[in-house]
Amino acid sequence: MKATDVVLLDLRGVSDMTDFFVIASGTSDTHVRSIAQHVRDELKKELGAAVNHEEGVTQGRWALLDYVDFVVHLFHPTLRQFYQLERLWSDAESVALTDDQPRQTPQQRAQDSGAPAGAGTSAGAATGGRGRGVHTTEEAVQ
Repeated sequence: MKATDVVLLDLRGVSDMTDFFVIASGTSDTHVRSIAQHVRDELKKELGAAVNHEEGVTQGRWALLDYVDFVVHLFHPTLRQFYQLERLWSDAESVALTDDQPRQTPQQRAQDSGAPAGAGTSAGAATGGRGRGVHTTEEAVQ
């Protein structure tokens, strides 16, 4: 049960609303619901991260899971094409995701990318202490 067309947008410096958007598609309403439930369950189990707010999970057309530091958008393909969040947020940097990426902490990713120490941490000053991190979200939607 993998999501398709997974995109991670880095909104830091673009918006104060959240740090990241994870955007992905399911192949049907049922698939979108299933992915949303899987993401919610895995983040709770792996990180103890409870969703702050969710919308659309029961309908399965556009499921939104808000974790404060990051927001997961799961779309039925027709709605994703209609709303085009990637185009709407084109000022945000798209972060490359690959299946063969090793698991890294936010600190390791910051070091690898040359970002200042603490950038991307879940509880650091870079996020204003808003809470949970993003380091396994892309893994949860896959």
